[in-house]
Amino acid sequence: MALPLLNVEVIPVAKSARAHGFSLMEIVVVVGIIGVLSAIAAPMFNNAISSFRVSGDARSVSNSAAVAKMRAAAEFSRVRLYVDLTARTHRMEIFDKTSAICCWVTQGGTTSLSTGVSFGYGAVSTPPPNTQGTIGQAPLCRDDMDMDIPNSACIMFNSRGVPVGNSPAFAPIGIDAVYVTDATSVYGVTVAATGLLRMWRTPRVSTPSWIRN
Repeated sequence: MALPLLNVEVIPVAKSARAHGFSLMEIVVVVGIIGVLSAIAAPMFNNAISSFRVSGDARSVSNSAAVAKMRAAAEFSRVRLYVDLTARTHRMEIFDKTSAICCWVTQGGTTSLSTGVSFGYGAVSTPPPNTQGTIGQAPLCRDDMDMDIPNSACIMFNSRGVPVGNSPAFAPIGIDAVYVTDATSVYGVTVAATGLLRMWRTPRVSTPSWIRN
């Protein structure tokens, strides 16, 4: 049996409206928003990068001091972290007691501070709590002739990993510290008489608020 034919009315579909481009005003508004957001974000980004640099340099100093302490025990000799305050560098040196002419020998490479970071503590007037009596870098290093080296600072460990002062006594001390700073913050790496290393941070202000890191 034949099926009946259905009358289907075909309704024409209207053509979609042609898409239009952005107007000049819309482009100006978008560019203006991007400019405002960039102006807000740029200083925040720069501050974050600066903070990463100075904190990374402080950790580098702390790690180098820790390695010097371990090497002193391993080599059964004096080992020091030598800081060149002017050149903004630090390195590890071992006292060669086997040489006929005793001398300090550099171990490994020399590490430089990041751009914008230097050794110092700016306007900060007091040290971290229970560390030094007066804020200051570690004592001056001495050369092979046992003469002070200007613009230097040394954290020296004996064969037991105890921080010691210069000759003739090489007596244990607990006031060693190295400070690094940028335009906003100061970081300090302190060494207790037991050899315990600690890292501190404070804003670069005359009255600090030291925080352990």
